[in-house]
Amino acid sequence: MKRSPNIIALLLVCAFVLYSSSGFAKNDDKADHGNYSLHLIKNLRSSHIFSPKSAIFTPDGKTFYINSLEGKETLVYDTKTLTLQKVIRHSFSSENSHLFLNGENTIFDYKYNTCFGKGEHNIFSGKPVECDFTHNGRYLWVSYYRRECDNNASSPSALAIIDTKSNEIVRVMPTAPLPKMVVASPDGKYIAVTHWGDNTIGLIDISGDDPASFHYERLLVVGKRLNVAHITGNRDNVCGLCLRGTIFSHDGKYLFVSGMKTGSLHVFETASGNYLGSVSLPVVNPRHFVLNPAGTKLYVTFNVPGKIAEIDVEEILRKVRVRGKVGGRVLTVGSGARTCAISKDGRHLYVVCNKSSSISCIDISSWKVVSKSPVAPYAVGLDVNPEETLAVVTSQGRNGHGGNNVAVFAIGDRAEVTDPATER
Repeated sequence: MKRSPNIIALLLVCAFVLYSSSGFAKNDDKADHGNYSLHLIKNLRSSHIFSPKSAIFTPDGKTFYINSLEGKETLVYDTKTLTLQKVIRHSFSSENSHLFLNGENTIFDYKYNTCFGKGEHNIFSGKPVECDFTHNGRYLWVSYYRRECDNNASSPSALAIIDTKSNEIVRVMPTAPLPKMVVASPDGKYIAVTHWGDNTIGLIDISGDDPASFHYERLLVVGKRLNVAHITGNRDNVCGLCLRGTIFSHDGKYLFVSGMKTGSLHVFETASGNYLGSVSLPVVNPRHFVLNPAGTKLYVTFNVPGKIAEIDVEEILRKVRVRGKVGGRVLTVGSGARTCAISKDGRHLYVVCNKSSSISCIDISSWKVVSKSPVAPYAVGLDVNPEETLAVVTSQGRNGHGGNNVAVFAIGDRAEVTDPATER
């Protein structure tokens, strides 16, 4: 059936209007900002990829790590070939008791409220959640959501320190209940371990080079420490302020922390541990933080609202003592905005959205989404390599549906990946 020229013209106009209002950049934007389209290269699936939570590239970009939460493993992948190089298992018995310095199994005054009758507390399997590098990429720190026997996350958990030269665990340190974010200070002095489970943050001194010298310096508390001795319910929701977003200022002098049950950002002075106060954010339900390379702008994802905001760091520090409200640019990216990553040059942000199952690239200068692609259901983790040619997205799944997938995307046409099937 032939269409009249008028109908064809109308259809073209409608298509242009839909495209213009979709949130993607127009052609002239692409000319200004280059090609940052997102192309799926490969979905990684295996028995090891079981509820993958987080992803991280090494500083040199040659390797990336995936934390398989329910698999209780950290997976090591070669970036160029996308092949699995090693499986690091987070299960401990009497045979590797040497990993626990002097048999340590708790910190400060934390007591075990569960895991009775299990023998030694350091015989357990851990569920890896988040991670970060220290010592120029030499050590990878991986937090455990809980010890496997601690069903309601009311007892001390732990974190692993992995030597990336051997990809072996070289030490396991205890934490407070339910740690999630583990973040290194830019000056190399500290690791902050944020405990989703009880409104606290553990500050670890890592100023030495020997993992045996790393030690807790203090426990920071936001508001009131949650009593978890007889806690019940789903600990994903029964978590006090549900602390998650965590980052140090660019100079390492301040630690910024937020709770997902609030719209507030809390600030500590790193050296003294003093609580300086809080500011109200422009949106509620903050989840993840990144700073621009200069350390002047903080980017925050907001989960339920599906937004990301740009906030001036100086405004935070100026208003924190009077508990003021900070402003900034806000952009809608999709329902369930989870992890974000920033390019090394600070020009682009990448965000994954859990409910809308998408990954977006944002041009920071124009504050527009310049590229967007669907991902496997229930996306949660994300990282972008230093060259900004690849993005890795983890999809965890929910209630047995979707997930168990790691997607690798090429950014533009600059990726150099060798398909293992074509290798000779």
